[in-house]
Amino acid sequence: MTEQAAARKPFLYVVVCAAGIAADVSRLITAAQERDWEVGVIATPVAMNGFFDTAAVEAQTGRPIRSAWRTPGAPRPFPAPDAVVVAPATFNTVNKWAAGIADTLALGTLCEVTGLGVPIAVLPCVAGALAAHPAYRDSLERLGGMGVRFGEPYTGEPGEDGGRPEFGWERALDLIARG
Repeated sequence: MTEQAAARKPFLYVVVCAAGIAADVSRLITAAQERDWEVGVIATPVAMNGFFDTAAVEAQTGRPIRSAWRTPGAPRPFPAPDAVVVAPATFNTVNKWAAGIADTLALGTLCEVTGLGVPIAVLPCVAGALAAHPAYRDSLERLGGMGVRFGEPYTGEPGEDGGRPEFGWERALDLIARG
């Protein structure tokens, strides 16, 4: 390993999907930066349409958000990832990823890094009715068999007190840190 490679901070890809909780993705980025990660964000095309403050995230990471494929010969805007976090991970993304569908940059990246053995943590944000779908359960099992690490499911549904539970952003970092 070169001295330059040894001196660089580890690089974390954060894949953001279109769920309401994505508005708080800056909490994950802050937590990662506090743990000495450099962060690059890849968002699904739908997530780019108002699910989070893209300008604030770009300012926070110091990098453009990636959502579209780069053209052949264009430089890679991010270094190779040392780990990946998918948060929030939606029903659609989990099922397409497990099936090997790579029709967006986010999905293509997830399919590729899974094959490279890069540590991947997923924080699902899926409504209870969708989480009960057999295809989703099969997808979780398939991805888990590939070494993908999952946090507790989050439905976003209010509790008995009317408040919504906390989304465990920092839990994703704990999942990639373990062995």
